[in-house]
Amino acid sequence: MSARVLMVQGCTSDAGKSTLVTALCRWAYRRGMRVAPFKPQNMALNSAVTIDGGEIGRAQAVQAQACGLQPMVDFNPVLLKPNSDVGAQVIVHGRPVANMDARDYHDYKRRAFEAVMASHERLVEAYDAVIVEGAGSPAEINLRDRDIANMGYAEAVDCPVILVADIDRGGVFAHLVGTLALLSSSERARVAGFVINRFRGDPALLQSGLDWLERETGKPVLGVLPYLHDLQLEAEDALPQAHADKAAASLRVAVPALPRISNHTDFDALRAHPDVDLHFVGPGQFLPACDLIILPGSKSTRADLAWLRAQGWDVAITRHLRYGGKLLGICGGLQMLGHAVHDPLGIEGEPGSSVGLGWLELETTLQPDKQLCRVQGRLAFADAQVQGYEIHCGTSLGTGLASPFARLDDGRSDGAVSADGQVMGSYLHGLFDDPQALSALLQWAGLGHGAKLDVRALREASIERLADMVQSHMQTTLLEQWLGMTACVP
Repeated sequence: MSARVLMVQGCTSDAGKSTLVTALCRWAYRRGMRVAPFKPQNMALNSAVTIDGGEIGRAQAVQAQACGLQPMVDFNPVLLKPNSDVGAQVIVHGRPVANMDARDYHDYKRRAFEAVMASHERLVEAYDAVIVEGAGSPAEINLRDRDIANMGYAEAVDCPVILVADIDRGGVFAHLVGTLALLSSSERARVAGFVINRFRGDPALLQSGLDWLERETGKPVLGVLPYLHDLQLEAEDALPQAHADKAAASLRVAVPALPRISNHTDFDALRAHPDVDLHFVGPGQFLPACDLIILPGSKSTRADLAWLRAQGWDVAITRHLRYGGKLLGICGGLQMLGHAVHDPLGIEGEPGSSVGLGWLELETTLQPDKQLCRVQGRLAFADAQVQGYEIHCGTSLGTGLASPFARLDDGRSDGAVSADGQVMGSYLHGLFDDPQALSALLQWAGLGHGAKLDVRALREASIERLADMVQSHMQTTLLEQWLGMTACVP
């Protein structure tokens, strides 16, 4: 028997689609269902390495966790990773196929949709239910032709759609009714109900609006979900806007917000740590006085290195090191710390070479084949285990690698540490997620004996909170009906 399919679409980007799919996945999983997440097409620079050796959007890895599953490429068959304002690397079934501009990708969508449907077919045969996340908004009428991310997919597989809107940004009723108005008649018919997300205040004050919405559209409001504070979930793409007030924190950390920053979820554990005050530093801002600067990953290393210099941050980093601060580079950040980054084949842009910052004795050459693997090992400078994942297309060589950052269980070494121990670089994303590695790195940066933190446990607790929210604030009877739960519930 094929799985039931239920899709969540949003009136806007960041309406809460990823979070609601995560919540529904864990709620169904707790009810005994074999459930899988699915996002036909994602555009994000936060990605994850799958158990089958591919690359998918980070949000789908979180949703897989909610389902009690390891991430697989079928959960996100098409991933677009922007490498300029008009182009992106296109990844299909976990592997890059080409760099395309918007027009080229529009022509490619027919082939991309074949990949989407192949993954869909495998999932519906393997699971009881598939919870699907749309992308952006289904009301982008200029993108309706050849749509594979929203209603184009929903129409092809004939599944019901939940439409979610964010009340916190205002205009929630206009968002919902306006989105419906821009859909075709068949698309409107498959919208099974609405979810209003991030509500704060007295629900009684909202009731008259809910009654009007149901009368006007003939569709039920499935739930009004509260604004949940302090969720520890990896973001799909956008940098976090809020900054916690940590005036009493012992360690100051600055991360340059590069234009093509990738996998900024690497820093979730630092943002959550009570003893760490982390700032993302944007364009036109000064790097603040701090204990540690971290150069993050980048989808366009040479371009972001040039941008960093244009901001004057190379000079600020030199001053930071002169006064005894520590410097860490992750993935693209590691490559920037060497003496040169070479791109002879134009992997990330125009062919050529860039002079690096010169703090580690190595050079990097970008290559077509992307390294995608999940790894574990031990830090070379401390007695601590480390786990993470590699996503990069560069190979680094040089004498600095003789003093590695970590020794991996597969026999390889990773990264480099400067002779004075002040500068380190690693290809490992997620290296702060391991509690042992986190403690060792914070001690290296100058924290001393700080609080222990396990960000993975925090994420798991957040997913449980989301499932509790579904149970308390949504019409679960309708969800059970759509997902065919009666056969799965004891």
